[in-house]
Amino acid sequence: MRILGLDVCKDSVVVCTLDDVRPDEPRQFYYEHNFLKLYADTTGLKALLDLKPDVAALEPTGVNYSKLWVSKLSENGVKIALVGHKQLRAYRQNLDLPDKDDQADSLALACYYLEHQNSPRRFVRIRDSVVAEMRDTVLRLHHCARVQSPLINRIRQDLAWQFPEAAKIGLNASLFWGWLAMERKSAKYDRLYSESVGLGLGTDTVEAAKLLAALQRRERSLEVEMRSHLGDVRFLPYRKVFAEFGFGERVEALILSQIYPLENYLVDGKPEVRILRNPATGKSTKRYLSLRKFQKALGAAPTREESGDRKMTKKAGSQLCRTALWQWVFTRLEVKRSRPKNELGKYLGDLLDREKSHKPVKLARGRIAARATAILFKKLVQELK
Repeated sequence: MRILGLDVCKDSVVVCTLDDVRPDEPRQFYYEHNFLKLYADTTGLKALLDLKPDVAALEPTGVNYSKLWVSKLSENGVKIALVGHKQLRAYRQNLDLPDKDDQADSLALACYYLEHQNSPRRFVRIRDSVVAEMRDTVLRLHHCARVQSPLINRIRQDLAWQFPEAAKIGLNASLFWGWLAMERKSAKYDRLYSESVGLGLGTDTVEAAKLLAALQRRERSLEVEMRSHLGDVRFLPYRKVFAEFGFGERVEALILSQIYPLENYLVDGKPEVRILRNPATGKSTKRYLSLRKFQKALGAAPTREESGDRKMTKKAGSQLCRTALWQWVFTRLEVKRSRPKNELGKYLGDLLDREKSHKPVKLARGRIAARATAILFKKLVQELK
């Protein structure tokens, strides 16, 4: 069996080739091995496939950089194994390799696969094709929204002196924005503009409005794609549970792309719970491992680090999911009239009100998001039994 360790760069990969056996002295192997650097062109792809690999191990980083290599290798029957960044960093240090570089990473990736190939849970799961496409769509929607904000701000700043009567018109006034981009006619805005005290619309403002219109059209087409993905029958039980929380379609798609299928968090179809005994006190506590993995995936559970008397926590998991959950708490639960009209909406809303009464609002929102994900996990497990 031939294993390739691939460290992916922007336009190339560094390749380490191993055959079945991990080197006894990785550090010495590092200095003696002939590492290949192949570029993303016809010659590089041919040279990679000519190595006749059975398995390619790489980090799930830089999705756009690795996509070409992963696709071409998969098309040629090569198994793909993804190794987490945290696991690889610790493993590379354990191999006593020199400071981090591309060659050391590619060697560590190949060795990691050989050592842990019979332990699937040590590798990052590869997403289902529909889920991967849905995630790509969600990320592109997020990018569209992020690009529009500075563009809108620039247009409003220019309108303040070019056409001040229209500077505060909302984005839902599609006729105005179509008129501003010279894509729609409107007697109303023609008259308002002719009577304006402003200095007149500039070319930059009109061009920016055209860009905004193009972005919004792209956003609508992406939303159609997203709804098509969400319509997959496999997602019906998930979306049934999501409906209780009042998640929007974008939040549903984002969460699904992060946690589907739920079986990845279960052991023999059940949540994993372990008993941990504290040697100092002799007391036993339950550790809900499946729930914690689920919450970490959604960015709702911090990672703890302890060393002597020093204890600290830091954020872990998906930043996008964490932001989406925060926005859901802010828009659906804090605004009383917007809360889901069910027992869950009342429970979480009342809990948020109590938390805010004696805790900083930022902490209260985070605690409610974490509590909501715990309830979400429990309900998904019940629904999918």
